[in-house]
Amino acid sequence: MIETTVMADQAAAGELFQQIQQFYARQMRLLDTGAAEEWADTFTEDGVFHQNVAEPLTGRANIAVASRKRVDQLVGDGVTRRHWLGMLEVDPPGSDGVVRTRYYAISMATPRGAGARPQITASTVAEDTLVRHDGVWLVRHRLVTHDGTTA
Repeated sequence: MIETTVMADQAAAGELFQQIQQFYARQMRLLDTGAAEEWADTFTEDGVFHQNVAEPLTGRANIAVASRKRVDQLVGDGVTRRHWLGMLEVDPPGSDGVVRTRYYAISMATPRGAGARPQITASTVAEDTLVRHDGVWLVRHRLVTHDGTTA
């Protein structure tokens, strides 16, 4: 009986991990392809996007405005941006259904032109609080800590 319970728990953990990994793949692709408003829609209405190098953005609308501004700036500069997430940890859901995650994220920028090489523009650690709403995962709170900025 215990072995069956352990196997069921492992299967559930694996399924959750896969869901969260797929969520992040879609979320970052939205941002990297310039779909700033759709990317912002992956946050709760009162979601927080906080980088330790800037003031926190609170609310989906504010997150959308700031991300649109950044995407437009990169397009104007002729830069393609990509994010790479790895070393993902997914905690089991709490009794309230909230899931906490941690991961490394690298942001790269590649200027237009033949032979252009990507440059790492940020190396970070991120911690998210995710909630399920209408069958999809949303970010309630994201804290991004940029490497080299803390003691």
